[in-house]
Amino acid sequence: MEIPFVKLHGNGNDFILIDEYAGEKIPDDMKGHFAAVYCDRKFGIGGDGVLFLLKSNDGIRMRLFQPDESEAEMCGNGIRCLAKYAFDAGYVKSPCTIQTLAGPVMVRMEYDEDGDFMAEVEMTPPIYESPGIPAKGKGDFHEIINGYEVFAVNTGVPHAVIFVRDLDSLDLIKMAPPIRHSQFFPSGANVNFVEITGENSIQIRTFERGVEAETLSCGTGATASAAIAYRLSKTGPVVEVETIGGPLTITIKDGAFMKGPADTVFTGMLHLDG
Repeated sequence: MEIPFVKLHGNGNDFILIDEYAGEKIPDDMKGHFAAVYCDRKFGIGGDGVLFLLKSNDGIRMRLFQPDESEAEMCGNGIRCLAKYAFDAGYVKSPCTIQTLAGPVMVRMEYDEDGDFMAEVEMTPPIYESPGIPAKGKGDFHEIINGYEVFAVNTGVPHAVIFVRDLDSLDLIKMAPPIRHSQFFPSGANVNFVEITGENSIQIRTFERGVEAETLSCGTGATASAAIAYRLSKTGPVVEVETIGGPLTITIKDGAFMKGPADTVFTGMLHLDG
């Protein structure tokens, strides 16, 4: 059995994409296991997740399975990668709506004058709370966890946001898991450490739930971090977010919008037994 795949990345957040627009290639009950096997960087293709592109009644749908076999509600970098593939394949035009577990997402796409693909994603509006936890202050959930003031916000998936003075000195592998698994986040959370670098700029590092490691970029994490920074008057509504893998522009006004690139790395063919 042969299954074509495409490897893409958004600012170094990399994904394997399986095109199921014309029909199922990996059974639903095997998708999580498939992600666990092929996201392995030693024995598989390697990636932070597997994107499945499906046809929907009004366009296309995205499903994302992560290396721990869980299915994520939404992924900002992943949806740009899926949008690029669908745009290149002629499945959609700009703008288009992509269905996700977090709800429908509007995406505008174009190739710039240098031939680089860029997409602006209308993200899930930020929700400044954590389920079941009493809000504090002006409707924000924030709590001291392991000595850090942690702000909660959901931008399609739950996020913890922590402001620090020096990102470079942090050991995320040690510091993030207790927050990611904290009782204050019943479904777990991605953990973002944020340094304010200018009047309208921040730098972030993100430990991702499901990947269970630091990733080079996180689109929903960039949106969450910018939303909290703006809400606390640390920045204006248009925030330049620097991730390890590159920049994203987040606009928190009349909703939340993320603009950034996506790149196709290579295509290939999987040869499966059975």
